[in-house]
Amino acid sequence: MLETVTATRFAVPLREGGSLPGLVDADDLGMYVVKFRGAGQGLKVLVAEVLVGEIARALDIPVPRLAVVDLPRDIARYEADEEVQDLLTASVGTNLGLDYLPGSFGYDGSRPATREQAEPIVWLDAFTANIDRTWANPNLLVWGGNPWVIDHGAALYFHHAWARRSPDAERFARQPYDVNDHVLGDLVDDLAPTHADLAARLTDDVLAAIVDLVPAEWLETGEHLPSPDAVREAYVQHLTARRDHPSAWLPGGGR
Repeated sequence: MLETVTATRFAVPLREGGSLPGLVDADDLGMYVVKFRGAGQGLKVLVAEVLVGEIARALDIPVPRLAVVDLPRDIARYEADEEVQDLLTASVGTNLGLDYLPGSFGYDGSRPATREQAEPIVWLDAFTANIDRTWANPNLLVWGGNPWVIDHGAALYFHHAWARRSPDAERFARQPYDVNDHVLGDLVDDLAPTHADLAARLTDDVLAAIVDLVPAEWLETGEHLPSPDAVREAYVQHLTARRDHPSAWLPGGGR
């Protein structure tokens, strides 16, 4: 399970992007960048953050530690900004926190990643269909000399259709991925050797364990997926199917 901490103070909003995350102090004396359940994108964004972040961790790609941040009702009481106060009030309960990396800075290419650093990141984004790591929005931090991956809410887009139709793992497995706009795309070539290494690490058991990390209350059920267990199984099926059919989506091939 992800560690659970309780927010003690809302420090400052981060007004980058549309979700309005914020820096929050917690009772473990840590500081977290919190993605709020009350933001417009909804709970599926939090699910994608957990799944892609923990897949990255399983592959030794640098990613901030994730935690469930419990937001008390009274934390919004002293917030002067009405927009932020409304967001905090709508987010009472469990939210997602990323460990704050003090002194990190956004990746701008002035200190380019190495090919060895870039290849697993590009593979991760192709595997999870993450379209949101471009020069317009790199979603990479540089910390300790390494690029750290953040902000994966746009990945795993397929789950947004589950309210309307049945899950279709095979469709996702064969969805192509365009690497041309990727912020690190020009640093990689044939990712087939990278796929052979990383896909082998994501065994069925590893993927199931990662899916099990998602809090049950974040898993939205419906007509086609009537229980949290059914939702978890759908995620596992989509991820294993894509892992096993790289020829359609892997940059550089994968037959």
